[in-house]
Amino acid sequence: MPNPLAIRIVAIVVSLVFTIASWISTGNPEATFLRFFSLAVFVATLAFTVWEKWAWKTRPAQLIATVPTNVNGTWRCTLTSSWVDPVTGQGIEPKKVYLVVRQSFSSATITLISDESRSRSSLARSVREDDSWVLHYIYTNDPGFSVRDRSPIHHGSGVVQVIGRPSFRLIGHYWTDRKTRGDLVSDDYSRRHAEDYASAAGLFKRDCAGGV
Repeated sequence: MPNPLAIRIVAIVVSLVFTIASWISTGNPEATFLRFFSLAVFVATLAFTVWEKWAWKTRPAQLIATVPTNVNGTWRCTLTSSWVDPVTGQGIEPKKVYLVVRQSFSSATITLISDESRSRSSLARSVREDDSWVLHYIYTNDPGFSVRDRSPIHHGSGVVQVIGRPSFRLIGHYWTDRKTRGDLVSDDYSRRHAEDYASAAGLFKRDCAGGV
């Protein structure tokens, strides 16, 4: 969401520049347009909001290299982890998880949902590296109570590379403060945002039936 104070400051600076320029060029500062200041702030706020929430995702905007690639939606991924179960001493097999991305032009949140836990980003951003876009994020993992004896709450960070424009695959890596790390590779995608594991799995059943 655009910062109202920042927009007002920009409007004030632009107004001052026009006033000073007219004063220098004509010797008489022209300030009659200042009565439209409130309207200008409103229009600027509206324009910024439309761009921030919607316009940047349109096909023409996505052709601009400096605009982040749109990855909004739910991505079904395979997670491969180095984590070892402290009870059994065994590692875990690759498993299906869901990466839910809610993205605007200037911000993003990332939620990873598995059958046992949910990881939600406290900080996330899109960064252009070389010729592709990458999501960097820091997260907290909140396991279900039934598994916290072997998998306590922990923190970590990750990097997800966006493949294609428009995007068709995510490839990610993560590491945690319990000295584990892993990989994520997406294999399917829905434009909808899932809220939990069951609804995420249900998304792809409906999508296969033509419900995208």
